[in-house]
Amino acid sequence: MLGLSANLRYFLCTREVDMRNGFDGLAGIVRNHLKQDPISGDVFIFINKTRTHIKVLYWDGDGFALFYKRLERGRFARTASSDIAQSMRRDELMMLLEGLQYGKMRKSKRYYHG
Repeated sequence: MLGLSANLRYFLCTREVDMRNGFDGLAGIVRNHLKQDPISGDVFIFINKTRTHIKVLYWDGDGFALFYKRLERGRFARTASSDIAQSMRRDELMMLLEGLQYGKMRKSKRYYHG
């Protein structure tokens, strides 16, 4: 998937997003709603109201890359955050895409720089 590294910053938009938005619409949400720069190199994740579609927007240096996934059955996990954007790690994004609820899992102690 896009070759995203653990060194990037990941932000999940906690507001439902209309999946008809493309590159420019999602970049506008990042700029106006999340108050962040869409070409910063950070990764932005968006989920629709029914939690069956997810889009991942990423600026790779010379253009936007967009990953889009639609579930045929089931829903993406809910987040407990009341913030506009929830910071997450790459492994949490991978668990979200695979249908795991990372919020309920306990992670053993590891060194984390960041």
